[in-house]
Amino acid sequence: MDSPEPPVAPDRCPDCARLADIEAIKQLKARYFRHMDQQNWTEFGEVFARDAVVGGGPQQVVGRPAIVEYIAAMSQNARMAHQGFLPEIEVVGAGDATGTWAMSDYYETLGTTPPVGFRGFGHYVDRYAQEDGAWRITSSRLTRIKIIPLEGGLPAFYRRTDR
Repeated sequence: MDSPEPPVAPDRCPDCARLADIEAIKQLKARYFRHMDQQNWTEFGEVFARDAVVGGGPQQVVGRPAIVEYIAAMSQNARMAHQGFLPEIEVVGAGDATGTWAMSDYYETLGTTPPVGFRGFGHYVDRYAQEDGAWRITSSRLTRIKIIPLEGGLPAFYRRTDR
């Protein structure tokens, strides 16, 4: 019986640490989507750095607890499915990385007939850092390319009131 191959020595694989970091960031973003869809708010919060920033401008939310509260409020009484794909991740320094993800999502307010919600498409632009020994999201901004309302229209948080 052959013995397993020994692990590759770091001097023979200079990119191994960088590739391991990229994979860890992919797993982090996968947990972000899964915990949001399952509304596991404690676990969802753990993907963010303590002083993370989400969004921008008047919709900027700062700090892990505030981010969880904001997303949980928008997700109340909703069925959601988020997908992130085609990651472009760059490790820019020790414990520091950036990433852009294509995304699509489905959001439906429960108990509405016809259904209120949307299908959406866009990109996340994220920044990551290592905190407490794990990769965490330090900033995230979603730019929408298209939102397709469901038959009952858009949820209140997407309806403009300044028209």
